[in-house]
Amino acid sequence: MSVLRNLESKIAGLVEGTFSRAFRSEVRPVEIARKLAREMEEHKSLSLSRAYVPNEYRVFLSPRDRQRFADYEPALADELAGYLLEHARRERLVLLARPVIEFETDDRLGLGEFGIQTGVVRADDARGSVAEQSGRTMIYSAAGRVAAPLEERARPRAQTALLRLDGRPFVIGPAGATLGRSRQCDVVLDDPNVSRQHAEIRPRGGSWVLSDLGSTNGSSVNGRRINGPEVLRRGDEITLGTSVVGFDLE
Repeated sequence: MSVLRNLESKIAGLVEGTFSRAFRSEVRPVEIARKLAREMEEHKSLSLSRAYVPNEYRVFLSPRDRQRFADYEPALADELAGYLLEHARRERLVLLARPVIEFETDDRLGLGEFGIQTGVVRADDARGSVAEQSGRTMIYSAAGRVAAPLEERARPRAQTALLRLDGRPFVIGPAGATLGRSRQCDVVLDDPNVSRQHAEIRPRGGSWVLSDLGSTNGSSVNGRRINGPEVLRRGDEITLGTSVVGFDLE
């Protein structure tokens, strides 16, 4: 069993077997693990015979993603730290101390986006521990996209979105909305060809973006099936199953 697969199995136990369903569209812990390892390698410092890497990692989450982790955040941080320790050993990277993972909330992040900032905590005889931050917080998304550093991001406020289904208007607020057959969705579609959690619409960078949530029949915009996040424009028609949803802006 690979280290990542072993980590995923452990995290699945933390959330009582709901791992694959709970994190379909939101941040997946195993994806955080991959990007932590990437940041570790990106920030290594080479000496004559060793490669030193950061041992402190701050993971920034959107409010909704952070809320999902709340019940088992300490256990998750410990599992991720263990994964980084094993990764460093496997790649022969040198840590000054066991990795420490800290979670923080950042309102600038949307659902499925997360940021990572690295740092090195070293012992100092006179003052105790000294932290040296990298100064850049790289942003990733559940779709694998890498955005600009958080400090350089401009997130203009998106206009209010309006969906029309069978003549009924649905106003979509700043948090966005999920669409599907499940009664837990923000917009419920009574259509057997629609998955329980079919798609979501979220504000991102001043626009509204449609993302399919791994549905059985896929999602289309203006008759074209989407293969990834799709920026929506006024007047677009979204097809989910046999249901057509109109998109507008207020």
